[in-house]
Amino acid sequence: MPVFEFYPQIKWVHIACVLASGSLFALRGLLVQLGHAGAAQWEPVRWLSYAIDTSLLTAALMLVSILPGALFANGWLTTKLVLLVVYVVLATLALKRARTRRARLAFFIAALACYVYMLGVARMHHPLGWLHGWIA
Repeated sequence: MPVFEFYPQIKWVHIACVLASGSLFALRGLLVQLGHAGAAQWEPVRWLSYAIDTSLLTAALMLVSILPGALFANGWLTTKLVLLVVYVVLATLALKRARTRRARLAFFIAALACYVYMLGVARMHHPLGWLHGWIA
């Protein structure tokens, strides 16, 4: 049975994990902003985040392994990978590394914007994401 046969199911798991991961980050970020950082860093919540993100990464790697030539053949996928690194850094700063409340808020907003831009890049299959067609 060819592996490509499972592509739709793997893609569905990947998309579900993207939405779950982003929603959990938004919830945790809101908790931090409301002064409940302890709840945002509660061990079961962190482990849930790790489980979702591990599943997300596993599904992404499975998709890339099914279509290995797609990784760098498409500028949108490379853009998404770069944005993922930026998002992780911003999210870490927003949840626990930034020193001031104002900085945590700025990093939280920037991380959410990066997440939405990544969604646009993935949805449009273009490095400009949601801006594709407006700018180019």
